[in-house]
Amino acid sequence: MADMRIEFSGITLKNPIIVASAEPSNSLVNIKQCIDYGAGAVITKTIGDIPGMQQLTKNSKYAILNDQGRIIKGKVPRSFIFYSRSGYISEPAEDWISILKEAQAYAKANGSAIIANIASSTLQGWIELAKMCENCGVSMLEVNFQCPHPAGMGEGADGTWIAQDPEVTAFVTRAIVEAVDIPVMVKLSPETNRLTEVAKAAIDGGAASVAVNSRFVGFAVDIETAEPYIDGPAGVGGPWAKYITQRWINEVYREVGCHISGSNGIFDWRDAIEFIMSGARAMQVGSVLMLKGIEWLPKVIEGMARFLDDHGYADVASIHGIASKKALTTAPELFAVEPLYTLIDHDKCKFPKCKICTRMCFYDSLKEGQDYIQTAPDTCIGCELCLNVCPFDAITMTADKELALKSQQTFDENTVETNVHTAQQGLQ
Repeated sequence: MADMRIEFSGITLKNPIIVASAEPSNSLVNIKQCIDYGAGAVITKTIGDIPGMQQLTKNSKYAILNDQGRIIKGKVPRSFIFYSRSGYISEPAEDWISILKEAQAYAKANGSAIIANIASSTLQGWIELAKMCENCGVSMLEVNFQCPHPAGMGEGADGTWIAQDPEVTAFVTRAIVEAVDIPVMVKLSPETNRLTEVAKAAIDGGAASVAVNSRFVGFAVDIETAEPYIDGPAGVGGPWAKYITQRWINEVYREVGCHISGSNGIFDWRDAIEFIMSGARAMQVGSVLMLKGIEWLPKVIEGMARFLDDHGYADVASIHGIASKKALTTAPELFAVEPLYTLIDHDKCKFPKCKICTRMCFYDSLKEGQDYIQTAPDTCIGCELCLNVCPFDAITMTADKELALKSQQTFDENTVETNVHTAQQGLQ
C-alpha cells in the first residue's frame, strides 16, 4: 500500500488531508471527531481578539447554491456553491487554552496534529495569541491574514487585508515567527493579483509554508425576491473554485518553491490528487465536511490511497508537483509545440445525426459534406475542441499533416467510388 505520510512545514503528517479552519473544528468534540475519522491534522476555527468577528459567528448565515443560483435542498451535488458569512470562535481566546491542550493530547495519541488558526487587530495581539497557542502544545500555527491590517501598520492601511500587501505580510509574519518556536503557516487571500508576491514575502518573513488560499468575497442574488442571499456580500467557495486555486498553487510552487497547503475547492480524493500534482504538499478540506459530514473524510483519504496504488505510485511524494513540472509557461514554449491535425474515424462518426464538431469549429476545418464530415488540415490549428466534444470517440489528433491530408483524400476517393458503384447498380 502506498505511503500516505508527508513532511510538511517541519512536521510529519500521517496523510496530507487537513481539516480547514471552519465550523467542523469549532469545538473540542468536533476536533476529536475529525481526528477519529483520520485527519492528518486539524486547524482550529480562528482564535482571535476582534470582538466584531467573534460576534459575527453568532450571526452566521449560509446559502448552499446550485449552478443556477438556487438554494439546494436535499442531496448536495459536486458542483455546489458555498456562500456564507461567519467569523472567529465566539469565546474569548483564553477559553481555548484548555481546549487546545486537550485537543493536542488527543491528536498526539491518535497520530494527528493540531494547528491553531489565529487573527488579531494589533501586532502585539498577534504575538500574544501565537505564544498562547504555542504554550498549549500545538504543533503549528496558521495565521489568518485575510483580515484588516493591525493598528499602527501605516497610513492608508485601514480596510486592507494583510494578505494583499507583501511588505506588511513579511513584517507581521516575521514578528510572529520570532516570537515562537513552532512552524508558522500564512493563509493567503485570492483577493489580490499579487498572491505569488505575497507568498514569497511570507516565506522571506520566516513562514514555514503558505496556505493557498482562503475564499473569495461574493455577492449572490435571489432573482425571485430581488434580494441578496443572506442579506449581502459573503464568502464564496466550493469545488467550482478548484481551478483558480490550482492556478495559484502551480505559480507559487514554480516561482517560490515553498511548502503549500491547498485550500478552497476540494470535494473528494480526485481534487486532492490534482492539488498535489499542482504543487501542494497538503490539502485543507472544509465546506464539503459541513455538507457531507465529518464522516466524509475517509472517502477522501482512502480514495487517494487507492489512486496511488492503482497507478503504481509508492507514496504521495511521487506525485508532488508532477503536473506543474510539465506545464508550459512561456510564449516560446507554447509556440514550439508541434501542431496537430484532426483525423476522423468515419465508422464511429454518427453524422448526420451528430454535428456537434462542426458547430464548434471556427477555423473552417470541419465541414458538413453530403454524407460525412469533411476535414481541411490546411486550416486546422489543432485546438482539440472537436476532440473534446465528440461523444463517440470518432476524433483523434495527429502531428502528421500528410497523414491527415491522405486520410481525408482516401476517404473522399472511396466515397466517390462507392457512390458511383451504387449509381451504376441503380441503372442496371
